[in-house]
Amino acid sequence: MSELVTRVAENVGIETATAEKAVGMILGFLQREAAEGPVAQMIEAIPGAPELVAQYNGEGSNGGGLLGGLMSAIGGVMALGQQLMSQGLGMGEITALAKETIAFAKEKAGDEVVDEVVASVPGLSQFV
Repeated sequence: MSELVTRVAENVGIETATAEKAVGMILGFLQREAAEGPVAQMIEAIPGAPELVAQYNGEGSNGGGLLGGLMSAIGGVMALGQQLMSQGLGMGEITALAKETIAFAKEKAGDEVVDEVVASVPGLSQFV
């Protein structure tokens, strides 16, 4: 996983710790929201991804209550964007982070699998 985190940190221009947390949050989001088979295949293909998802999957989650339910209803991609912004990332950094993560996933799992993951999450394709 350090290869992906280092690549994201360098190419996006953010701290390694922030990159690690953000990548974990993105992969956790995909694990929750994307088509089960393809996303499992993608996460397994990325070295260290299952551990990163386990570590950060709950970070920045909406939690329960009215606001959490409302955020889930508005849309997962927007909620993820808010979670990443709460980590101090701007929209340009979030877009670059998403593109780097998806590009790396394609290198490891293949275009077809990752394209299927992206296509299964409403609204995601416009960001990657």
